[in-house]
Amino acid sequence: MNEQTAIPVEDGTESVPGKTRDALRAAHLYYMQDLTMDAIAHELHTSRSSVSRLLSHARASGLVEISIHSPLDLPSRIEQEILERFAVGAHVIPVPDHASDVDRLDRVALSAARILGRYVDSNQTIGIAWGSTMSAMSRHLVPKATHNSEVVQLNGAGNGRTTGIVYASELLRRFGDAFGARVQQFPVPAFFDDPETRRAFWRERSTRRLLDLQERMDVALFGVGSPFAEVPSHVYQGGYLERADYEGLSREGAVGDVATVFYRADGSTDGISLNERATGPDFAVLRRAPRRICVVSGRAKLASLRGALAAGLITDLIVDEGTARALVESPGEQESPGERESPGERVSPKDRE
Repeated sequence: MNEQTAIPVEDGTESVPGKTRDALRAAHLYYMQDLTMDAIAHELHTSRSSVSRLLSHARASGLVEISIHSPLDLPSRIEQEILERFAVGAHVIPVPDHASDVDRLDRVALSAARILGRYVDSNQTIGIAWGSTMSAMSRHLVPKATHNSEVVQLNGAGNGRTTGIVYASELLRRFGDAFGARVQQFPVPAFFDDPETRRAFWRERSTRRLLDLQERMDVALFGVGSPFAEVPSHVYQGGYLERADYEGLSREGAVGDVATVFYRADGSTDGISLNERATGPDFAVLRRAPRRICVVSGRAKLASLRGALAAGLITDLIVDEGTARALVESPGEQESPGERESPGERVSPKDRE
């Protein structure tokens, strides 16, 4: 394990908060000078437990970055195979096969949050599609200072029960705070009731400003939605879809969505009626982003992941080991919706009442 720490120049430390300054010093002594915690405690005139807390703070706040370089598997066989088959860079996250989907999501989200800093820099526009995966990831973000950066919401979050503003704004705020970026919210519903309303709204100047930002984004960050997952995407559990919507998606062959835009196993979107009312970006817009990072956990999302790959939406994939293994072992097979509850068979919360 190789631990790297960034140390500011000595004449700049006066403006650094005391805890951060102490954490920097402890990290330098521990990782760069190989001092023991007892030796550091003696030098800093504090206790060993305090040194441990300072080192933990250094890691949690991004002062120390951890990278693992294995001499046995560079790059891993699965990551290499994904690169060769799909022309996608992959980070495969080790997760035991017996882990629940909830635990699997949390472990992938934690790893993805720590990897994300490699792709985020100053003077960037970062598009975020809200969802269960992004929400989990937002709770583990490692701070990285940038300047002149913006985080823009890719799809509306409102529905018939809520505006979605609290949910989406809190998620985006965490990304904005982590990278010191301005947050641009997209205060529209996830789905309009009428396609004509959407087209009219898209002509408004205030909306065009957000759409222009999306078209110029440098990094797009998203998960893939699936109605089959044990931890369902927020769009499938938050009151966004009615029974008729599920029936339409099933009839039209949809296997999942990215930013509430639905697609089939071959990546096509044409003829999926719900997309005419959706507020997520057209896939042609999404593909303009030079870096498109997809975070996926759980084999239930395999069909959705394959569809997103077929659509050319992904340049970088962060995925759990079991799903990655299934992806490369049987790339031509799709999970049969008949083996699970199909979208048309799902019952909306309203219908359960």
